[in-house]
Parts: sequence; structure tokens; C-alpha cells
Amino acid sequence: MLAGVLGAAVVSCGHRYSPTAAAAGADGGQQTSGKADYAGSADVPERVEPDGTSVLVGDPQARITVHLFEDPRCPYCRRFETSGGGPVLTKWILRRKVKVEYTMASFLDGRLGGNGSKKAVNALRAAVEKGKFAEYHAVLYQNQPSEEVDGFTDVRLLQLASKVKGLRSPSFDTAVKSMKYRAFVDSSEKVFDAAGHYNGHAGPGTPTAEVDGYRIPVEYSGLLYKADLFDKYLAQVTGSAT
Repeated sequence: MLAGVLGAAVVSCGHRYSPTAAAAGADGGQQTSGKADYAGSADVPERVEPDGTSVLVGDPQARITVHLFEDPRCPYCRRFETSGGGPVLTKWILRRKVKVEYTMASFLDGRLGGNGSKKAVNALRAAVEKGKFAEYHAVLYQNQPSEEVDGFTDVRLLQLASKVKGLRSPSFDTAVKSMKYRAFVDSSEKVFDAAGHYNGHAGPGTPTAEVDGYRIPVEYSGLLYKADLFDKYLAQVTGSAT
């Protein structure tokens, strides 16, 4: 199925790259749940999963699960989230066809210096308590500092939180400043490290996507940056699940 959609590109925070090729067509999956679409991201349910290391966004009854491994400082994650598959995933989430599990890593702090990834992951975990993870996640990638700059400071994270209606509060601000969810940050990084190896490092690289347990291979990871192709791929997957 994947080869039928893409004959593909490779780009990620592991510094992977190869040329893209053409795509085949696919029929879009139509809503079959009988439930109305969510009006927007603010209406989508989200929760920390029982494993305590991933955040689920979307209708828990959605048939398809996409698992994403990301680091807040990764520029390829920003590309995915702002102009690639991220907006496509939002569309499928709103239609209740797909739910997304996020494992938020912080390995770039160790490679580049600083603690911006850890601070951002902690702030994202705090946003779950307000039901604002998805909205805040989008804002952080839209306003991501340069990879080499440790720009996700407490002050900056709170400034960006002000862009999400209803997120700022004394409890949220304190959680950000105190690294309240440090255990979550550390546990999530351990899960990422154990999920594979790439380019001589622990962890599979970011972004990495798994669709119903099938990890999109390195040689096809360029799919993640082509919104139209990623949309066709999910259309085929959701169609096969109906």
C-alpha cells in the first residue's frame, strides 16, 4: 500500500534525505462512525495514556492509530507539523477516523546543549491538564526557535501559551516554571530511546510515524512531508479499516 502511494523521499532529524517520486491516487475515506465531526481542535478529547509516557489525541474509538515520535526542537518535526502530514492528521482526527499517540522526546538537548526540549515537553504535559495539548503543540511548532538556539525558555513557553485560549492559569504557569512533570519527560525519552536506533544514536529519529503498529520505513519517510501524499496514504488505510 505504501509503495503504491509513494516511491519516496527521506528527510528527518537524523539528517536523512533522498529524492521524491510520483504518487498513485486513492479514494478518500468517508466518515463511518455515525458521530458528528469535531468542530475544531479545542473540542477533541486528549489524555495521557495508561503507559504514562504518551498523549492520545482524538476519539478513543477511532479505528486507526497513528503513533508519532517527535522532539520539540526538531526542525523536521516543525516541517511535518506545519506544512506536511500534521495538518492532514488534524483533518482525520476531526473526522474521528484517526487518533494520534504522541511520544515527545527530548534528545536534542543532549546533542545541542540546553534544556528547551525538556521544558517544552513538560509544558505540553501540563497542557493536557487543561485539555489544550493539541492546540499548544501546534503553537509551539509554529513558533519553534532555530534548532541551535535553546529558545524554549520558561518565559517563551508562557508567552506562547497565551496564544491558546484558556491555557494560562496559576497552576499551568507553576507547572511550567517548576518542571512539575519532569518524571513524564524522562520516561518519554526512555521510551523513545528504546524504540529503535538511527545514525548511531538511540531512538528512531524524529519525526517517526507508526500507523496501526506499522512503522513507515526510512526509505519512505519523505511521505511525512508531502501533505497530499500522506493524505492519500491515510485515505487508503482508513478505507481498509471500514
